[in-house]
Amino acid sequence: MERREFIRKMLLGTGIGGGALLTCTAALLGYYQPRKEFYLKADAGEREKLALPKKVVVVGGGLAGISSALELATRGFEVTLLESSSALGGKLTGWDIDALGERFPVEHGFHGFFDQYYNLNEIFAAAGVPAEAFDLSPGYPVIFRNSPKEVFGRTSRLFPLNVLSVLEQSKRLDLRSFLNNSKGWFSTSELFRYEYAHTFHQFDAIDFLTYCRKGETLPAFVDTVLHPFADATMNRMEVLSAAEALRYFHFYFMGSPEGLSFRITRRDCMTALINPLEARLKSLGVTLRKGCSAIRLETAGGKVSGVLVDGGGSGGSILLDINPGDLPKKGFASFSTAGGIPVMLSRKGSWYVAYDGRCTHMGCPVTPDESGGGFSCPCHAGRFDASGRPVGGPPKAPLAPLSVELRGSRLVVSSFGSSGNGELLECDYCVVASNVRGVRELVKSSSIGHPEFESAVSSLGEADPYAVYRLWLDRPFDSGGFPFYTVSGYAYTDSITHYSDFQEPFKGWAKKNGGSVVELHAYAIAPEDLRGESELKRAMLEELHAVFPETRGATVLHELFMMQSNFTRWAPGDHARRPGVETPLPNLFLAGDWVKVDAPVFLMEAAAFTGRMAANAIFRRESLRQIPLPIVPMHGLFA
Repeated sequence: MERREFIRKMLLGTGIGGGALLTCTAALLGYYQPRKEFYLKADAGEREKLALPKKVVVVGGGLAGISSALELATRGFEVTLLESSSALGGKLTGWDIDALGERFPVEHGFHGFFDQYYNLNEIFAAAGVPAEAFDLSPGYPVIFRNSPKEVFGRTSRLFPLNVLSVLEQSKRLDLRSFLNNSKGWFSTSELFRYEYAHTFHQFDAIDFLTYCRKGETLPAFVDTVLHPFADATMNRMEVLSAAEALRYFHFYFMGSPEGLSFRITRRDCMTALINPLEARLKSLGVTLRKGCSAIRLETAGGKVSGVLVDGGGSGGSILLDINPGDLPKKGFASFSTAGGIPVMLSRKGSWYVAYDGRCTHMGCPVTPDESGGGFSCPCHAGRFDASGRPVGGPPKAPLAPLSVELRGSRLVVSSFGSSGNGELLECDYCVVASNVRGVRELVKSSSIGHPEFESAVSSLGEADPYAVYRLWLDRPFDSGGFPFYTVSGYAYTDSITHYSDFQEPFKGWAKKNGGSVVELHAYAIAPEDLRGESELKRAMLEELHAVFPETRGATVLHELFMMQSNFTRWAPGDHARRPGVETPLPNLFLAGDWVKVDAPVFLMEAAAFTGRMAANAIFRRESLRQIPLPIVPMHGLFA
């Protein structure tokens, strides 16, 4: 029955007195509550496991690859999981540093785990991650530059009480002005009318800032709710697709039965989450190949026959062909190959020296370090000397040297090994679950034979770079009982995390030394705002002082600064071209938050969801029972 017809019949029923009205109201409230659903295409069979094992190669050891590998291994597939870095986890990975006479775990930045991460939470549970690994966050506070702090998250899970409680709690919003702004209300109400086909057809062509301005959305609502929360997509509001933003708000709040409730880990994510996941993979017989890069996909008969892998370099292929005159007379110059591989090249006496410019920790591009004559990795504070040897940060292996030849008047740079032969991992199925940069490089170097698909992959983009700045201070400061703050209105800082409030070993260090450990996060830095490391650190530190004035006199005992560019871009128009989980090759599948799906999922949950979707696609081909995939409602309350 249509909702409108349901309401009409309820209201026109006999004798709506006080009791009947209450019954009607209760029925309406019950009818309009968002509820968990299950996303499942037609099931292909009831068999649980393969009769005879088949081989699957999963490329990428982040959440998407881990989720896919776990499900496949559980059903009897022989799974090999490739990860180019030295550790699994993707954006949840971590490493140890030596600081202040102690050993500390660090990671890419703070992560909150929302209750509606249904698939991700099931993956954690399957790996034996205990509930005690998490604490419930006391709320979702937002600190504004020019107005009082707002605290969200402590809301009812019942619609419309969840929305009304936000308005009631807010110091800047009031219900009357919210409802009286009729055109703005229509714009805002689209948050409750999310419906995949309609929303992306209507709103994917414009950015979210334009959407809010055209719809005359109440400015206070934009400033207080939409802008700070939209920034957490890791895409700036002015370059974020309005349709993706509507899906995002539907997933996290408007259409979620869970609201803004989220958990935080008591230990670093590597210890609390990734290590148990790795142990579970090993117990299922998954072959883990860490520090191993996929060079290309080999195809035969219109299918993937195997994955060519190498521990580094590119199997002897030519990377650069340049004019020697393009090199500076002193120091290293950075070049990018057609496949996006960074190359560091320099004159050395009468000859030349070159290195593969991918950091041996996580594959991020290094940059020449003019002060020390070597290289630095801004992503994880890695340092290499001029000979490519690691001298600081998490990298353990040196940069891969490259071959340099003078052919006529041209310099030709290639990896060592002229045969071009790596190790071929034969497979019956392949799941590519790397990040945007990884899948672009892999597909570009492979002979897929489907130009439209290859073009779709090449069109995938990365969001603006983000910065993470962690500080060990010599004194405590009062975070008001909140371990995490969203920050709005500042040039760089978008969130502040008080690690010494909730996570060991930082709590113990702060208690013993009378200090504090805090992390500042700049989610997406606009091109015009990009600065050098020292200037960015100075600006972000000043913003910390503005938010928490008691830190102004604190001494920084140790610091870790990272700048990365590996989050998915959600720009207007991107969605239509995205590749889906299934590809033109019947045994090749994709997984990651960048994959096109019609389900309302986002960020980490999208990675886990698409990893399981890829496994389901393989199960269908083998007539195995598929995994029911829980999701928030497919449609908004008023769709």
